[in-house]
Amino acid sequence: MIKKGDKVFILSGNYKGNTGIVLKVFPRRSKVIVQGINIVKKHIKPSAEKPKGEIIKKELPIHLSNLKKESHG
Repeated sequence: MIKKGDKVFILSGNYKGNTGIVLKVFPRRSKVIVQGINIVKKHIKPSAEKPKGEIIKKELPIHLSNLKKESHG
């Protein structure tokens, strides 16, 4: 069982071989957000608060089948 705060190893995908800390878990969707993994750039439309718009980087969820919990030993 992977929980928030666990250190995980990425088994497949673009970030294969990397490790990271679990930030958030979505048990019903069987996905987690891992710090520094699966980062995308999201374009924000201009608004009254940010007249120029913005490009932000955020982590997207990754499926549990692509992760392995690292042992604490």
